[in-house]
Amino acid sequence: MLDPEGSVEHQPASSFPKVLLIPLAMLLAIAALLLLAFSATRQKEPDFYTFKVVNIRGKLVSLEKYRGSVSLVVNVASECGYTDSHYKALQQLQRDLGPYHFNVLAFPCNQFGQQEPDTNKEIESFARKTYGASFPMFSKITVSGAGAIPAFKYLIESTGEEPTWNFWKYLVDPNGKAVKVWDSTVSVEEIRPHVTELVRKIILKKKDEL
Repeated sequence: MLDPEGSVEHQPASSFPKVLLIPLAMLLAIAALLLLAFSATRQKEPDFYTFKVVNIRGKLVSLEKYRGSVSLVVNVASECGYTDSHYKALQQLQRDLGPYHFNVLAFPCNQFGQQEPDTNKEIESFARKTYGASFPMFSKITVSGAGAIPAFKYLIESTGEEPTWNFWKYLVDPNGKAVKVWDSTVSVEEIRPHVTELVRKIILKKKDEL
């Protein structure tokens, strides 16, 4: 219609859509963030360091504390034919390369030949007093079969290698991926070059970042 001066009268645009615009944009933004978070969760694969275990003194600890370093995960036993040679060599490796870039992670196990019959306290005392073991030790566990703890199930599933005796050795890289595994018959001296090479890469990377 015309106003008194003959111009076309302009009706004010409805403000309803504008009122909805901001809340709608916020909802879309929240939905997008939730979708990204959900996708990131689904894409993140577990690794050795994502698990929690009980240490040899009964405290629940996260293996996350070892992320960024190399780990040699070993199922140890106190009364095995491999005990003396392995404990001595493992402690020497820990002394030479640890603890900032490398650790032996020892998991006592009585599953094979009942060669780890003692209590956690007795096992720790034996390892510390007899071999001066300074590497981290954990509570006695099952490492194979249905009763294996999740951390060992991960090692088995990711390598396709399941322990069949004491002193199996899994080499875990700084990102928590199991990269190599050796059985009881392979000495620590034989695997030392593989461990040393991974540790060397960590040191070089840190120097480059300085």
